[in-house]
Amino acid sequence: MASVAADREAEKTAKAPAAGPFSAFERMVAWRYLRSRRREAFISVIAGFSFIGIMLGVATLIIVMAVMNGFRTELISRILGINGHMIVQPIDGPFTDYADLTQKFAAVPGVRMALPLVEGQTLASGRAGAGSGALVRGIRPEDLEKLTEVSSNVKFGDMVGFASGEGVLVGSRLASTLGITAGDDITLVSPEGDVTPMGVNPRVKSYPVSGVFEIGMSEYDATIIYMPLEEAQLYFNADGLVQSIELFVDNPDAVDGIRPLVEAAAGRQVHITDWRQRNQTFFSALQVERNVMFMILTLIVLVAALNIISGLIMLVKDKGSDIAILRTMGASAGSIMRIFFMTGAAIGIVGTLAGVVLGVIVCLNIESIRQFFSWLSGTVLFDPELYFLSQLPAEMSFSETLSVVIMALALSFLATIFPAWRASKLDPVQALRYE
Repeated sequence: MASVAADREAEKTAKAPAAGPFSAFERMVAWRYLRSRRREAFISVIAGFSFIGIMLGVATLIIVMAVMNGFRTELISRILGINGHMIVQPIDGPFTDYADLTQKFAAVPGVRMALPLVEGQTLASGRAGAGSGALVRGIRPEDLEKLTEVSSNVKFGDMVGFASGEGVLVGSRLASTLGITAGDDITLVSPEGDVTPMGVNPRVKSYPVSGVFEIGMSEYDATIIYMPLEEAQLYFNADGLVQSIELFVDNPDAVDGIRPLVEAAAGRQVHITDWRQRNQTFFSALQVERNVMFMILTLIVLVAALNIISGLIMLVKDKGSDIAILRTMGASAGSIMRIFFMTGAAIGIVGTLAGVVLGVIVCLNIESIRQFFSWLSGTVLFDPELYFLSQLPAEMSFSETLSVVIMALALSFLATIFPAWRASKLDPVQALRYE
């Protein structure tokens, strides 16, 4: 009877399915090792610091990348919102037939609109006597209506006076510097004035301020004045001609394909520059800074991953007897390796997910957080005078966020391989002997 019972038990054992990789048993043991006990408090502290490090590293990477993306997007939208994507300038003489050329350029496939411009540097002063350098841009009233970045952001006054050819539009920061607002007069001084027997006299003329606009980019709000084209031609001694024609295209990244069409439509020698050439140094510096910041902040995640290694090595030494018992009970070396791998990987996975949640929350409330810390510290964080923008932008990219998550998980998984491999190679006899 005993032999029959033994045979039946052996048959049941043979028919019982073996526990596969990452089975419930392995997950249970890994979870028990993650829970802290009194004599393992130091190991739990290391695991906690690893979790916090990975969480903060992932969150910081997401936040910084989002802010830099938002910064670049806002700058491009504002720069290209009032500046043409392509600037056509004459080589063999000024544009006297600019009206016909403007229509030809506007008919080129891919060109959204063409604007003739007259530009000049002046010294602007207000009623308080304060002065500041300014860039006067002469533009037709109907063309300024198309520049929604300006026409839709008139904070004080209106465009009625500008449309009638009698008033000018002034940037908000320039108006504040000069102490003027809509309805006041602004005095402009140009070095290229009337020619007299005594030489060239500066031209001084006052204009009523029709409206005050605010684009949100401090460099433009503090320097630009829009003037009706005909008045600007008279003021800068450019009667009947313009210096350039700016083209706005449907796809700013496709300017290379439109350039030959514009040259053919011009029918004369012209010099064409696009927005990338005019801002190449600026955007290249932004890209370099973005890449360097990514590499530097990755080190935070790397340090946290190294903490996982140290914590797991200490855990392996502390659990030597447990490993010996598990091996004696039939656990394979691969099972031991997977148990400790899951223990370390759990820290990385949970830390990464927590970092993503924290980063998303901060990005969605970045401006409120900036204002809170500005109020708390009593200083202006992200000064518009230095960073060109009046608000702190944040634009999250799914691909970049995914790359941060993959990088953090990869570092966490790699950090667990060596301690887990060391645990699987532990000799049960020696482990019990040293216990």
